[in-house]
Amino acid sequence: MSTGAGTPAWLATQNDRTAFRLLLEHGPLSRSQLGELSGASRPTAGQMIARLERAGLIAPAGQTSGARGPNATAYGVRTDSLTGVAVSILDDRIETTLVDPTDADHPVVVLPTAGADRSPAADVVRAVQAAAGAAEVDRASVSVVAVGVQAAFDADADRLSFTDTLPGWPERGARVRIEQATGLGVVLENDVNLATMAEAAATGLDDFAYLWLGTGLGAGLLVGGVVRRGASGSVGEIGYLEVPRSAAAIDPDAHDFTDLLGGPAVTALLGGPDLASALSRLPSRPEALGTLADRIALLLEPVAAVVDPACVVLGGPTGLAGGDALAGLVRKRLAGRREVGVQAARAGEQPVLRGARRLLVTGIRERLEDAIVASVTKED
Repeated sequence: MSTGAGTPAWLATQNDRTAFRLLLEHGPLSRSQLGELSGASRPTAGQMIARLERAGLIAPAGQTSGARGPNATAYGVRTDSLTGVAVSILDDRIETTLVDPTDADHPVVVLPTAGADRSPAADVVRAVQAAAGAAEVDRASVSVVAVGVQAAFDADADRLSFTDTLPGWPERGARVRIEQATGLGVVLENDVNLATMAEAAATGLDDFAYLWLGTGLGAGLLVGGVVRRGASGSVGEIGYLEVPRSAAAIDPDAHDFTDLLGGPAVTALLGGPDLASALSRLPSRPEALGTLADRIALLLEPVAAVVDPACVVLGGPTGLAGGDALAGLVRKRLAGRREVGVQAARAGEQPVLRGARRLLVTGIRERLEDAIVASVTKED
């Protein structure tokens, strides 16, 4: 049957998509509530719910009570029809969580990597099993996994670069190996790019540079709401940039910006056995905050000159620890030299996992909307 514009099948598809989006936005709704929100008559709303339920996309989710009439059955989007797993692979651990169409929170599982057999397949298989188990969801419902890695990734060539923190991961073929081991769709992405996506979702910004300050350094670039990865996926590998001659006044032994702002450098500046311990001392060390601002401003000079961002967001462990105070000092350092806004990250903890989750929610919802089209076409 024809599904062209104006045909009954086309109209049913549009109605069902509208209903599905309203259920995602508002949560479980009764037929009458769905009719009020969509502008459809109650019989039409009932037909929309019936088709979505037959397609396996929604299910009864309790009762609603109103001021008039008996309680009515509320219907909600099924959280187990199609799911994904978000994974963040860090230096010493793997963080993972289940993702469903409603973007509900599920337990975040932390898997230590010390002593583990490391490879793309081994790491991700562990993560998927742990996330599905913690969420008490059938592993069979998982269709896709998004993996954030501390490396540059060329999607066209399936090639990783700068893989110092990924023992057991080959330079080429990591995505294919994960696909073969899991049977899932696989999205491999640079961790800072995912953090950039999370920041965009949290703030609504669509043009900014995201500076990750942690054990390593990285930058993400969002232009017009789109993450820019470059020809080979290596945009933002700024930790390897050589420092200018003026850096000698700050640290005469520094060769690249990681030597100035990476985890070991910040730990040495603040004192402590590791970066997390060192950063806990930052609020009581205003002079160290100023030193960090000097170093960050030096790094942002070439970034601002080449990219000319509307805003720079300071993220990662060091950026979060410094917060608005550090962002304000950096902004003052750049005043008169570069007209660029500087602000602290707002996406909160685990931004890489949040970005992977955002990526998956969008993809899962698109696939479910495609299922609506297929279901209506099949019925007709």
